[in-house]
Amino acid sequence: MSIFKKIMSLNFLEQLLPGCYLMSPKWSTDSRGEFIKTFQSSEYRSLSINFDIREEFYSVSQQNVIRGMHFQMPPHDHEKMVYCTSGSVLDVLLDLRKEGYGKVACAKISKNNRHIIYIPRGVAHGFLSLEDNTVMIYKTSSEHVPTHDCGIKWDSFGFDWKLTAPPTLSKRDEEGLANFDTFITPF
Repeated sequence: MSIFKKIMSLNFLEQLLPGCYLMSPKWSTDSRGEFIKTFQSSEYRSLSINFDIREEFYSVSQQNVIRGMHFQMPPHDHEKMVYCTSGSVLDVLLDLRKEGYGKVACAKISKNNRHIIYIPRGVAHGFLSLEDNTVMIYKTSSEHVPTHDCGIKWDSFGFDWKLTAPPTLSKRDEEGLANFDTFITPF
């Protein structure tokens, strides 16, 4: 039996990249609405993941917004858990670790499918918002340190975002990130 079968409130769906897990929480529904548990420390520990949440934040994006590909540099690098509470995204992961450098994975996550992605240190994260007013929740294992904030330019690593129009980008995402082919990884 796989270790993933032992998780109680999360269903393991697939490993997107080594150590990057796509999961679906179990939930209950009644006349009041829904109850969804997104995190339980003991279940992550059963996967040998000691994910200690230090910061949580969320973003609200309009359709065709790209945010990414973001990460923090050591010693302030972090693990991240993301999920969508409104709308939907094409979530994209870029492996910056030496053993998997340049590998890319993606998954659609949405309010409707309730998917959660766990992202280890050394993996850049970004997404394309597929709907207006899409809300993404982020839980991280370290606090944001602006001097160690980093990223790879969204269009520099060969991923096909399947865009039908030019994306909406922040100035940072458009001009302030490294190109993949010149980035030297510390991971």
